[in-house]
Amino acid sequence: MAQTNDIQPPLGSNNPNIDHPASLDRPMFCSEWPVSSPSGYKITDHMVNEAFPERPSFKIAMLGAGAAGIDFLHHAILAFKDDPDVDLVVCEKNHDIGGTWLENRYPGCACDVPSASYQFPWRPNPGWTMYYSTSREIWEYLRKIVDDEGMMRYIRLRTAIVHAAWQEPKSKWVLHLVERNEKDEVVREWDEEFDMFLSGAGILNAWKWPDIPGLHRFKGRLFHTARYEEGFDLKGKSVAVIGSGSSGVQTVAAIYNDVSKLYTWVRTPTWITPGFAQKYAGPDGKNFAYSEEQKDIWRAYPEKYRSYRKMIEDELNGRFRFVLRNSKESDDAILFSHKEMSSKLGNNTHLISKIIPQNFNVGCRRPTPGNGYLEALVGSKTTCYTENIGGITPNGFLTTDGTEVNVDVIICATGFDTTFRPRFPIIGLDGKNIADRWKNRAESYISVSVSNVPNYFMYGGPYSPVAQGSILPILTLLSNHFIQVIKKMRKEHIRRLSPKESAMRDFVEHASVYLQRTAWADPCSSWFKQGKIDGNIVMWPGSRLAFFDLIKEPKYEDYEIEYWSGNRWGYLGNGFSTVEFDGSDISSYLNCELFPQEPAASKQEEKVESNPLHSPAKDSLKSKEFDSLGLLQDTPGFQVAVCPN
Repeated sequence: MAQTNDIQPPLGSNNPNIDHPASLDRPMFCSEWPVSSPSGYKITDHMVNEAFPERPSFKIAMLGAGAAGIDFLHHAILAFKDDPDVDLVVCEKNHDIGGTWLENRYPGCACDVPSASYQFPWRPNPGWTMYYSTSREIWEYLRKIVDDEGMMRYIRLRTAIVHAAWQEPKSKWVLHLVERNEKDEVVREWDEEFDMFLSGAGILNAWKWPDIPGLHRFKGRLFHTARYEEGFDLKGKSVAVIGSGSSGVQTVAAIYNDVSKLYTWVRTPTWITPGFAQKYAGPDGKNFAYSEEQKDIWRAYPEKYRSYRKMIEDELNGRFRFVLRNSKESDDAILFSHKEMSSKLGNNTHLISKIIPQNFNVGCRRPTPGNGYLEALVGSKTTCYTENIGGITPNGFLTTDGTEVNVDVIICATGFDTTFRPRFPIIGLDGKNIADRWKNRAESYISVSVSNVPNYFMYGGPYSPVAQGSILPILTLLSNHFIQVIKKMRKEHIRRLSPKESAMRDFVEHASVYLQRTAWADPCSSWFKQGKIDGNIVMWPGSRLAFFDLIKEPKYEDYEIEYWSGNRWGYLGNGFSTVEFDGSDISSYLNCELFPQEPAASKQEEKVESNPLHSPAKDSLKSKEFDSLGLLQDTPGFQVAVCPN
């Protein structure tokens, strides 16, 4: 080939001066070639990296436009930007995005995880107002991401999935969808088919009223914390707060100074603690506002903000130890929490004996951050009952002795259905409903999937590490896990896959044995045990970091996989790869560079490098996970070449 100048042309097919096979449109095909085997297997005329010709499109349904749905969209949009046949649909039952942070706007509603941790790793926000963010500010953070990345084109608001069934003849999920208008009237109802179904519903989603006689006869204002009227003025009103979980604790602490009289119930003992990573919070673990100067520094120097985030994250990643029975961390947590609670309850020996747990460790229930809560319980405006409520009347409530107490407002902080059972039927390959299968015990394969339920994956399923710090980094890892599965399905022409029954049983068996060594097995009622004292524990059996390590890559050996062609090698097709025809560099494996030698940083390193059997290049590579196959040799003077993918 003629050279136009003395400069060597760049390698690769993008160079117009180089003629090579990538200039061809398609590989040749001869009608005389054999295409099928005696068993009926047929080779289709496609290349590696092309979708199955008879089913090129791939439609994904995502349940919920909360944090999980937003995280998946972010990663899926990037992952499939060059694949026009992948269709993304997010169905959201509410009028807006945000999930739990849209629904929960009760007084004092905030995240108990520091703002610096409760954010996506790929979207750091140096502008958080408070150390612990309010629900509204978290929702605004999520809304900005949706707007900035143009996600609304994939999201269908006011659209609920009310039934889902796997149709084996079609190898499709058939979802029954219902769309409502602003008046909550049904405007459209239809069936739609999808190749994959992802659930981001979460567990704290299906809120419930308490089972108290006469509740809906009350003539005053009746609220559930998950449906609170944001901005409702409680000043000067007498208020009853039913429930002593996280939402009840936050509500009582937030409204005490405004109300004229406060009535509340604490029927079961619970550990009241500061929030997560309280050592970096304000005095006594209290929330505090970031200064504008501090936020400006973090905006100008992102590396400083990352160091701050890592400092907090490192503490959160060490919390699992206090959940282990008989550990020093567990004993220390009990002593500290008992001392703090006793101090704040003062000389109220009755409440001390009723509220502070005697027979279960810190962590049996999710530790409830409660700055101001215990002080409110012993405040002059508060009447705190430790027995059951007698019932609700049109004007207030009844005590156990039948006394009627009039109130203006009743707030039910009574939580959610924590059984993990889906809110609507999800019918798998065997015709069984997941809710029926989980009637007595929720089970899953490592929290992400269920046997005999093909092409179905969950965020926050049973056995998720949801009790250990921020859920948002976990969502990001799960999104990447699921996208790896989708890409494999696309490339290898997988029709359906679901975890083997044996793989799921083995995992549940391991988890059941391991979890007995944790505080979660203590005798307390908790959503960790599906709302029961003696329920099956459905938490991740180990630390958060152990889950991170597991979820990096799918274990396909644990899955039952069916292929469109019936042959696992059918995706090899006509024997060519798309890189030979799409203008790619078809000799990229030659584009190698010597790995840079790192200078010794200390005398200790110099001493190590003097060892003739030591290869600093090898250690550098190992630290970067390049030597995962163990192919490098301890050879003096060994040089390493790094090639791009």
